[in-house]
Amino acid sequence: MRIQLAKQLLDRQIVDVDGRLVGRVDDIAFAVDEEGYPYVDCLLTGQAALGQRIGGRIGRLLVAVADRFTDDPPVPPLRVPLSLVDRVDSMVRLRCPATDLPPSPVESWLRRHLIDRIPGANRASG
Repeated sequence: MRIQLAKQLLDRQIVDVDGRLVGRVDDIAFAVDEEGYPYVDCLLTGQAALGQRIGGRIGRLLVAVADRFTDDPPVPPLRVPLSLVDRVDSMVRLRCPATDLPPSPVESWLRRHLIDRIPGANRASG
């Protein structure tokens, strides 16, 4: 069952209710209910989740790069609760805007230390 779930979800783009790209499904987090049955708790996205899934040298490199671009390593993956998923087709479509999700630590770091220093960046439309 886990292999079928992985084929259905992993590496699909996640888009919000407005069609904006949130990321890709890099891993799946499971939990166990009171009766001991596993269920999908949330979808994980970000370099840390992908690096942990890949493993080995390349995986450790991805995690290290993600940690380098944050103020507080280690970088946790962005967790998208399954309750926010509207449907899965060619993409994972959310029922909420991306602004309702916590910001990616890497994107926040890049915005503070790089993008916000570009002249006129604060006037850019989002």
